[in-house]
Amino acid sequence: MIFRASARLPKMCSFKGYNRRRACTLAGIDPRLYRRTSKRPVDIALRTRVKQLASERRRFGYRRLHILLKREGGEVNWKKLYLLHREEGLTVRKWGGRKRAVGTRALMAIPQGPNQRWSLDFMLDAHEDGRRYRVLNVIDDFSQECLAAVVDTSIDGAHVARELDRIAELRGYPCLVVSDNGAELTSNVMLKWQEDRKVDWHYIAPGKPMQNGLVESFNARMSEECLNEHLFPSLRHARHMIAARRAGYNHQRPHSSLDGLTPWEYHQRSREDQNLNRAN
Repeated sequence: MIFRASARLPKMCSFKGYNRRRACTLAGIDPRLYRRTSKRPVDIALRTRVKQLASERRRFGYRRLHILLKREGGEVNWKKLYLLHREEGLTVRKWGGRKRAVGTRALMAIPQGPNQRWSLDFMLDAHEDGRRYRVLNVIDDFSQECLAAVVDTSIDGAHVARELDRIAELRGYPCLVVSDNGAELTSNVMLKWQEDRKVDWHYIAPGKPMQNGLVESFNARMSEECLNEHLFPSLRHARHMIAARRAGYNHQRPHSSLDGLTPWEYHQRSREDQNLNRAN
């Protein structure tokens, strides 16, 4: 409306004989707004790249896009990027929040090194034809690295044990594993696995998913950035896309809680710090 009114101002001044102040008053705009001309550059290349990144990462806000641009060598102020992000209509939609319980809660202790504590949880989704499948997510609580994202129609306790052994072949066994009280995780197979591998297992309180908040946060990001963005026609396609998403999560996606680093970068930096401390 302001642009349409400002376009009529020259006609009002020439044909009606109004001065500029009176014409602005009748049009309902401030005279300073009409006289001011923007000196901001168009930045076509930057706008194009921001829209391209936003289309590839639809759930990324301007902060994470700013980190991705810095990785590419682009020097752009985050305030300027925020304005471009809003002007192009790329603001990420915020979902309605739920009611939260009032009261004090004890903070979960964060591990001080990799492979000290793992967290795991299940997700449930469906194919295009309605057939359901499950996803087992395992993360390292220190670096928030996704160690596994297992996709299958059915995942029992024996399957979980095999996947944990497979991860341990590459990284070693953790000191502690945190999970909920699902039937697969409280089965005799898993209890025997814990005893044989000498791994402590902590079950959160029933109905308290916030006690396993790191993997729950990972599940939410996977739902927003992968499962809600694609319809998988087959289990093979779902495995391929989720594996690609896991690789991007570990090696490309910046994390605000990790100072803008990826989980792999944070893991490597912690190893370098440990080696430096040993050398000293």
